[in-house]
Amino acid sequence: QVQLVESGGGLVQPGGSLRLSCTASGGIFSIDANAMSWYRQAPGKQRESVAHITPRGGTGYADSVKGRFTISRDTAKNTVYLKMHNLKSEDTAVYYCNTGGLRGSWGQGTQVTVSS
Repeated sequence: QVQLVESGGGLVQPGGSLRLSCTASGGIFSIDANAMSWYRQAPGKQRESVAHITPRGGTGYADSVKGRFTISRDTAKNTVYLKMHNLKSEDTAVYYCNTGGLRGSWGQGTQVTVSS
């Protein structure tokens, strides 16, 4: 069973940047053999997909974060990253790492708060 551990969240001012990390462990799981995704859930809202990266390295983003967020991976570290720039208050949420879709594996989440 794969385990996903997120880190890197925190409090940042509008316009600032953060980099989230998601490290996978357990068995023979490899991030470059599986699609990996970042989701987020703001208070009172449904969880939404933010970005994903396919085994071949293709990426996709929600319209709300295109041009500001970048998903990448380091296969040697079995870690997926989400670089977030020009953060806005509406980016405030708990960010989750996922593999295997909604019924797949999830991390515990990391809080991102964008506020002045």
